[in-house]
Amino acid sequence: MSKPILIDGFNRKIDYLRMSVTDRCDFRCVYCMAEDMTFLPRAHILSLEELYQLAETFVALGTRKIRLTGGEPLIRAGIVDLCKRIATLPGLRELCMTTNGSQLNRLAQPLFDAGLKRLNISLDSLDPQRFKELTRTGDLAQVIDGIDAARAAGFQRIKLNCVMMKGRNDHEVNDIVAFAIARQLDVSFIEEMPLGIISEHNRAESFCSSAELRTAIAQRYTLLDSAESSQGPSRYWRLAEAPDIRLGFISPHSHNFCGACNRVRLTVEGRLLLCLGNEHSVDLKAILRAHPNQPEKLEQALYAAMKIKPYQHNFEVNNDVQVVRFMNMTGG
Repeated sequence: MSKPILIDGFNRKIDYLRMSVTDRCDFRCVYCMAEDMTFLPRAHILSLEELYQLAETFVALGTRKIRLTGGEPLIRAGIVDLCKRIATLPGLRELCMTTNGSQLNRLAQPLFDAGLKRLNISLDSLDPQRFKELTRTGDLAQVIDGIDAARAAGFQRIKLNCVMMKGRNDHEVNDIVAFAIARQLDVSFIEEMPLGIISEHNRAESFCSSAELRTAIAQRYTLLDSAESSQGPSRYWRLAEAPDIRLGFISPHSHNFCGACNRVRLTVEGRLLLCLGNEHSVDLKAILRAHPNQPEKLEQALYAAMKIKPYQHNFEVNNDVQVVRFMNMTGG
């Protein structure tokens, strides 16, 4: 007999889990983390078996989409086998991943063969020097090779994720669109989020709204509004000149998307984050380790957690930090 699905206090069906498999990353993107980071000790993070058990419990309670995130998920040892196990869970419709693309040249085919359905790949600049500045450690050629490897492996509807910042990379918006068209990729442009204390730049000064980007794109392309949804926060548009390409805009500041929220996040230390922009959370690792082989304890905790999921975040366009944790700790 099927179990009751997860419904929050605002009658929203929660059927999408973003699951972080590591807080570590081989990049140090300026909007995501500090240059000198301290990562969690191994004993503090969920094991692969614990990650699988949590995925299994969520799917049993109606989760239909799981996105594996990080940090950078592809630097977690055993990630391909974890994908293979999660992909076979009965009732799961889609297993996907957000990655910086650095490891895809060697892992794209094994991931596709394991049952991973879709990839979001971060790409904030097509200029090698600027890419290096924004990621601090990244190699643009390596990422582009990874994108091409993913296409060759058979992945469909690959999507680029681009965090756009005024005076840094916003002038590249149409170059990125042209790159996406040439390789038949979707792309989402993301407003920077105030997560974690950074000193590299002033977030208020670098803020670039989705509307500004659409104005710039409209100078070269014809934008067509679309009602499509990928179960996430993107609002999609099509291009008359390339109708197969979807342009998404994730606008936590200028177009609040909370009303239809259907997702929660699991950090690699086992905290269930009930909202990206709030600290409401439940320690699932403690429950998992205190009650091994008792999935009903996890189920009870998840039902109870739905009662404290807030209606919305309250990000503001200033340089203040609304949430202290970095994005790599949150799960991208």
